[in-house]
Amino acid sequence: MQYLEGRKYVVQGIFLVVVLVFLTRLFFMQVLDGTYKLAADKNTLQRLVQIPYRGLIYDRKDQLLVQNAPVYDLMVVPREVKRLDSARFCQLLQIPLEGLRASLKSAKKYSRNKPSPVVQNLTTRDLAAIQDNLMDFPGFRIQARMARAYRTPNLAHALGYVGSITPALLEKPKYAKYQPGENIGISGLESYYEPILMGRRGVQYKMVNVRGIEKGKFRDGEFDTLSVAGQDLHLSIDAELQAYGEKLLAGRRGSIVAIDPKTGEILAFVSAPHYDPNLLTGKGSGNRYMDLLNNPDRPLFDRPLMATYPPGSVFKLVNELVALQLGVVQPGTGFECNQRLVRCTHRHERPSNVSIAIKNSCNPYFYQVLQAAVLRGQAPNKYDDTHIGLGQWQKMVKTFGLGEKLGVDMLQEKRGLIPSPEFYDKKFFDKKHNKQHRWSYRNVYSLSIGQGEIGITGVQMANVLATIANRGWYYTPHFVRSVGNGGPLPQFRQKHYTAVDTMLFKYIIPGMQQVVDGNGGTGNLASLAEFGISVAGKTGTVQNPHGFDHATFAAFAPVNDPQIAIAVFIENSGFGGTSAAPAAGLMIEKYLRGKVAPYRKRWEDWVMYGDFTKHLH
Repeated sequence: MQYLEGRKYVVQGIFLVVVLVFLTRLFFMQVLDGTYKLAADKNTLQRLVQIPYRGLIYDRKDQLLVQNAPVYDLMVVPREVKRLDSARFCQLLQIPLEGLRASLKSAKKYSRNKPSPVVQNLTTRDLAAIQDNLMDFPGFRIQARMARAYRTPNLAHALGYVGSITPALLEKPKYAKYQPGENIGISGLESYYEPILMGRRGVQYKMVNVRGIEKGKFRDGEFDTLSVAGQDLHLSIDAELQAYGEKLLAGRRGSIVAIDPKTGEILAFVSAPHYDPNLLTGKGSGNRYMDLLNNPDRPLFDRPLMATYPPGSVFKLVNELVALQLGVVQPGTGFECNQRLVRCTHRHERPSNVSIAIKNSCNPYFYQVLQAAVLRGQAPNKYDDTHIGLGQWQKMVKTFGLGEKLGVDMLQEKRGLIPSPEFYDKKFFDKKHNKQHRWSYRNVYSLSIGQGEIGITGVQMANVLATIANRGWYYTPHFVRSVGNGGPLPQFRQKHYTAVDTMLFKYIIPGMQQVVDGNGGTGNLASLAEFGISVAGKTGTVQNPHGFDHATFAAFAPVNDPQIAIAVFIENSGFGGTSAAPAAGLMIEKYLRGKVAPYRKRWEDWVMYGDFTKHLH
């Protein structure tokens, strides 16, 4: 009995301890820990997410390009909507009843307890109409936010645009912090640098009565967190040069990309046709976007990054460098202009060395250069020899940043194509008979003059010229030279080297100078010799089976202290020397001199309108 009596006290003691633990926990929860009070009072609280100021965007001269402007959205919390007078509500906002029903359905689908947008980008009239009557519509509230405003009508493709986050994105964990109606970078720099520009959200808890009228902060803001503004971006773009480039290509289709070879900073990024970035902001931006999307000229298409073309004769520079590296040609190597191999476009002196060949862009010469680079007797028959040699050629060419994405700070970049032996194996495979047809140099010789299956972008072409200007290396081209108070992102400070020895680049540059400043050079219209500026360049005419040929020209200047490398591509404009070359010359002059000589503005008319003949007399 004494043993049982002892056990009774032990059990009672255990129960007493448990009761004390629960009482202590309840006291902590209900008195000391305010978060549970907060949870219990949610029916009298509003949790307001504070959207931070989005980072601003400046050009290289600290000229403000993109800023923020206040706009207002009408939000709804479906759970709080009571006896909605839909007819009156729609009349006040001048919106269709079907639109209101669709918005409410979408809001309920997202969440009955979280706010969703009903009408975004309210006009001043809309705001005035609804604000005085808002108390009659429980569950609805006005939410202020900052929207993008562009202080320039240029650079739309690089800047990109922001828009409301889509329901599909909201379902992804990556975008868990976003709410319906919030803006997010959709394209361009706005998208690539979204985490940096976005900043950090804040939260405010406010007491409200049953009519939704604010009664002050909850617990004096004890649980509030401050928002942190996004970081600013300082671009390498020269806004004046950009505007001038867009003026030159107005009415054309094509691109101009200019790069500082010493840093990889993009100075100008022209995609034509272009559009005013302000078209994709404010009320009605959705309709304007659809108009641009359906425009047959495709103004939304980012040509410098997404359009891939054969580079034409500009690519002869790369083939010559590869052949020099392999030792199959020397600076003084000459070949006959044998038009039985491939047609040459014009009469010229004998290409007795590399400089003369580059100056006159002799097709048969470069046919034989690539042939010497590919067919090096590494296999007993021409088919295997071509297969091996082309594979080695492709690997060397890709070190110039071709055939792969360069890694530009834009997400929509295309990789282009430098064809491999496997590419041609697939091309010449007969699926019908399950048979592999053999192929040789005669099947791929068009690569020697930058034609055929090869494809590069405008940015890649400009980067090749920057690489030549640097005698064999480049920084990844980029738009942002400074994030906040720091520099560019780390990946844009790493040098990339080609497979060609630095010392070999000096052998092609004299020929490139002769292209521009030599007697009878194919790029004379880009010459700036009268200003004491030496330009090294290369023209190109790209065959187009669908119409007039495309014109290209790529160059860098000054030759002995390169400050700008540029690539111009104008669709359906014929010979590169008479359309693309003057555009490049004007852009180089504008950048290096800060202006274009008045008498040279006649060339602007030719680049823009193509009426060259009236300026010859």
